[in-house]
Amino acid sequence: MKVGYAATAEAYARDVIAGRIPANKYIRLACQRHLDDLDWQSDKDFKFTFDAKKGAKVAKFIEMMPHTKGKWAAKGEKLRLQPWQIFFIVAAFGWVRKKDGLRRFRKLLLLVPRKNGKSALAAGIGLYMLVADGEHGAEVYSGATTEKQAWEVFRPAKLMAQKSPALLSHFGLSVNAKNLHVLGNGSRFEAVIGTPGDGASPSCAIVDEYHEHPTDVLYSTMETGMGAREQPLMLVITTAGDNIAGPCYSMQQEAQAMLEGTRADDELFALIYGVDEGDDWTDPQVLRKANPNFGISVFEDFLLARQSEAMTSPRKAGAFKTKHLNIWISAKEAYFNVLRYQAAADPKQNGAPVSLSQFEGQECIIGIDLAEKTDLTAVELTFRHLDGYARFGFYYLPSETIERPENEHFRTWRDEGLLIETEGAVTDDREILADILEFCARFKVREVAFDPLHSRQMAVELMEQDVACIDFPNRPTFMNEPMRKMDALIVDRKLYHDGSAPFAWMLSNVVSRSRTSDIHSPTKQRAENKIDGPVACMMALGRWLLDEEGAGNLDDFLSDPVVSLG
Repeated sequence: MKVGYAATAEAYARDVIAGRIPANKYIRLACQRHLDDLDWQSDKDFKFTFDAKKGAKVAKFIEMMPHTKGKWAAKGEKLRLQPWQIFFIVAAFGWVRKKDGLRRFRKLLLLVPRKNGKSALAAGIGLYMLVADGEHGAEVYSGATTEKQAWEVFRPAKLMAQKSPALLSHFGLSVNAKNLHVLGNGSRFEAVIGTPGDGASPSCAIVDEYHEHPTDVLYSTMETGMGAREQPLMLVITTAGDNIAGPCYSMQQEAQAMLEGTRADDELFALIYGVDEGDDWTDPQVLRKANPNFGISVFEDFLLARQSEAMTSPRKAGAFKTKHLNIWISAKEAYFNVLRYQAAADPKQNGAPVSLSQFEGQECIIGIDLAEKTDLTAVELTFRHLDGYARFGFYYLPSETIERPENEHFRTWRDEGLLIETEGAVTDDREILADILEFCARFKVREVAFDPLHSRQMAVELMEQDVACIDFPNRPTFMNEPMRKMDALIVDRKLYHDGSAPFAWMLSNVVSRSRTSDIHSPTKQRAENKIDGPVACMMALGRWLLDEEGAGNLDDFLSDPVVSLG
């Protein structure tokens, strides 16, 4: 027999599926997954069953906790979970394994815009895991990259405990300056900056604002420490951010693939609130879709005011999109539409993605952004294809740069074969030169475009091998037309590619250096935001533009392209 919380959770899921509650694709998929699993649990081969009472127990516990700030705290009110929060709690804690009754979901991802009550919800979950989950010697950590952020969950949990004498008395819970402690069994709840010390054995880890984490060190350390726990819980709560090379974006992509059915993960439950591809972010209707607590903890007037500001200020548009619509952008003022770019490799849009092998023997222009010795070098091969162009990138970094702690994304791409590692502390230009000569043997390379700043010697060596080399400086007069052309190709889904991640990341880092609206050239906001791949691609596109009708305005600055040896 259904209890109240489970019925509310199921009603929420059905309202979302029926369109009565506006929601994006991934919320609809999460709701459908829950409803499908309810139908499948009677199948003897299905490994899980839904225990409504276990889910209701957690929801009821959280609703016994007091508000800690705002008008509700002033009135002494207790938390009141909204239907979407009840769905999250009941589904996350109600599904158990048939073989032993232990919790099915060990990883929870809640991606929701700011001011939607995620910190209070996480604090309530942390307190439950501390005192009511049945774990002897529970260890609950609220982890973040800074002390301030780590306390965003721990502080409300501490205040909830302080304001609940019955909770303190019943469980023997003591509230200390930097932790909560159950003397009877040694359980504790504390904030952690970085990683817990040696010997930690988390039963619950809450990773707050995961988008701010440059690597997954904290997450991985927490997860590996959970080995001795029967049913540990990893809870990630976050908004979108500005680093699509980071672990949070990767986790969201994995969760989306799981919800779409292309990746199996029975231990992950994810709610990813936001907008759908193609939604107009300036439309007031998207605010309700992305913000499940619309009108409750985040008010319509506030969101409309932020939306209006963003529409008139490019500087504020990026922050609005990430914090209030959960749209990822790597640069706050990103020039290119990365989601549109990625669609050009989507089989559902264009058939199978292109591959380099299909262009054997075809005419090619290569762009090269040869960086300083310890930095990233990009080699971009471009071909005419269908009604646009196809591009393929090769990226080089020395091993010492790749192994720096902050460069986990480079190590991942190296291991996936998407980044070429050269031995030592500096990039070996001889390896890059050999690869370019190999490309010249495989394809009809018309010319190789270089930024002369770091590339003069390599250009000389290539010209000695009868390869045509072109000066193409990264200056507004050279880059304006190619940058505009790339933007137009991306918008029209005519810049075809194989879907590799490094170029998409670099593309999302590109902002316009120029302050005027009619002249553009690529730059980046931070040193770590590499843009070498797109820059090299623009060089190649700039040379292709000479073939196109109406490109005569390029002739003035590309009229004598062959690099000088003098």
